[in-house]
Parts: sequence; C-alpha cells; structure tokens
Amino acid sequence: MSNQPPKKVSMRNRTGDFIWLVLSVLVISNYVTAQEGEKIELPPYSKYKDPTTKVWVNTYGKIRVGKRFFWDAQTHFRFQETEETPFVGQIAQIYNRHALGYIYSKKVNFSLGGVVRINFNTDEDSIDRNVVPEWRIWHQYQFAMPLYSAMIYHRIRIEHRWTQGFAENSDYIFRNRWRYMFRAKIPLNDHKLKPKTLYVSPEAELIMQSGKAVVASPMEDLRLTTTLGYILTPRLTVAGGLMYSQGQDLVNGGNYKQSWTMRFHMYYSPDFRRVKNKLPEIHFDD
Repeated sequence: MSNQPPKKVSMRNRTGDFIWLVLSVLVISNYVTAQEGEKIELPPYSKYKDPTTKVWVNTYGKIRVGKRFFWDAQTHFRFQETEETPFVGQIAQIYNRHALGYIYSKKVNFSLGGVVRINFNTDEDSIDRNVVPEWRIWHQYQFAMPLYSAMIYHRIRIEHRWTQGFAENSDYIFRNRWRYMFRAKIPLNDHKLKPKTLYVSPEAELIMQSGKAVVASPMEDLRLTTTLGYILTPRLTVAGGLMYSQGQDLVNGGNYKQSWTMRFHMYYSPDFRRVKNKLPEIHFDD
C-alpha cells in the first residue's frame, strides 16, 4: 500500500472543471427546453437583415460594503438609429442592473440581483405604446486568470427575464438567457495593469435563450468586441470600443439580425470602509 500523500488539485484546475460543468448543464437545459415549443415554418435558407447602428453609454460600479461583499451597480443608456437620425438615433433602452456580489477569492466572485430595463419604441411608424418595462433576475460567476502580463476573464451570466411587446395589453413572455463571455485585458504601455496604463480588451460573448416562446431561435446574440481602455486610478477606468453582433429573430429563427455598436464605459469602485486590513485589489471588472 502506497504511503504517498494525495495530489493537490490547483485552484486553476478546479475553476476550469467548474466552468465546463456549468456550460454543459446550460447547453443541455437549453436543448431540452427548446423542444417544448411549437413548430414554425422556416424559410428555405437563412436571411440576414440589414445591420443597424447603436451607441451604448455604460457605467459599472463595484462598491465595497464589507470584507467579502460588494454592491454591483450598473446603469446603461442605449441608443439606436432611426430614419431621421441614422447613426446615434434615439434612446432605445435604459438599464438599471443591481446585485449583491460575493468575493470568493482575489480572482473569483459571484453576484445575484435584479434588473429593471425600460424599453422605448424606436419604430417611428408604430401606433403602439412608446415605453414598456422589462424585469429580470440575474446571477453571475466570474473567474480571472493571469496570463503573462494580461488578465483573462471567464464570465457566466444567467438571466430570467419577463418581456412584453409594445402592443396594448400584450402578455409577458418568460425566457431564460444563458451567457458565456471570454475577455482579455492586455496592457500596451506597461508590463502590468496599473494606473496610467493603456490596454486593449478583445471579447466574445455567446448568448443563448430558452423558453416556450423560443421554438427555432436558441441563439439570441453573438457579440464580438474590441475595446481600448485607460486606467486613471485604482478606482477609476474609462474605455471605448466597437462591437459587432448577430442573432436569430425570436419569431422566426431563419432570420438573423445584425448590428454595429459603439460602446463607451466608465468603471468605478469606491471603498468607504474604515478598516486597516482591506483585501488587495481584485479582478472583477465587467
């Protein structure tokens, strides 16, 4: 009988196994739920709609409220093109996303909270309502991994959403969103991410959906983004970039929508705790 001590499992291996386990569960759940919908008449081939242009202005706040807890406060203003204003367009959505986050370690954190999204009708010829609310519950699991001078992020976000059309007295539709994002932050003028550092951040996110209303359109969105950011202070970062996205139309999965989006971000992380032994800086940027 061997007396050798058991092998230690590294945190990185445990994190990787957890990510693959969650992704497997999400794919299986999405497939099973999608089979419950009714059959619809699909076109003989896929059709891509003309791309629309959008502008997003986003703020992300990570406010420390305890040794292990932080308040995740996000506000997004999203504009979409119209015939009268081809590029920037008019306000399309206002997001208020909040959550209570838990810091498991310097490189792992979790969040749970709610979303109120105000949707504005951007169809200039519509006779329906101009504004409707949307409600969501969301939970998120984020893992950061150093790679040479860069940081790699894996983010799993699950959303349970209730949406309503602009038509009067339209019913709410319940859907689940299964989101996985891969993101990197690569310093350009320094060997590490610190104040006065310029960085580039490529990112890819796949958003799947499921629910009774989802018959042949499980892929809601695929987002490909490149962002250029600047770290002003340990508590403040600004960034901007361009995103291309495409996804299936909910009514008919054979139709694909496309968009080009200019995104502008501000990240702030105040810490009002009066304690001497604060946790070191953690990697939980969105």
